[in-house]
Amino acid sequence: EHNKGHHRDVATPMDPATSRMGESIYAFSLREIPGAFKRAWTLEEQRLSRCGKSVWSLENEVLQPMILTVVLYAALLAFFGPLMLIFLPIQMAFGWWQLTSANYIEHYGLLREKMSYGRYERQPPHHSWNSNHIMSNLILFHLQRHSDHH
Repeated sequence: EHNKGHHRDVATPMDPATSRMGESIYAFSLREIPGAFKRAWTLEEQRLSRCGKSVWSLENEVLQPMILTVVLYAALLAFFGPLMLIFLPIQMAFGWWQLTSANYIEHYGLLREKMSYGRYERQPPHHSWNSNHIMSNLILFHLQRHSDHH
């Protein structure tokens, strides 16, 4: 979804990972994950259909990480016991919130112009927020130079 959907649609109303001007991070968070999942599923369904495969195939790149997560969490639960039932939801929520916060900040209020022929303008650097702070760029592997990423 990230490369085939978000990079194509960033800074347009079609991108669930672009936060809208005036939208709170809480409203964004409730829109982003379901929207990104729906688009990912649709893109993967189209890709597998072109290959003559079922959306429920193990080649589904949306299902693969879900299956891996279930296996990993089951292993952690088996190894560490019921205590993991406390920590895993906290870890999931923290990871989700970190990603959502990053997307919110990196794309807040950005909107590409729709051209007369119906397509959106190209993505110049000003369609992603950047941060030149040394520490955040070291920790996040230059993700805060977000226009370079796009």
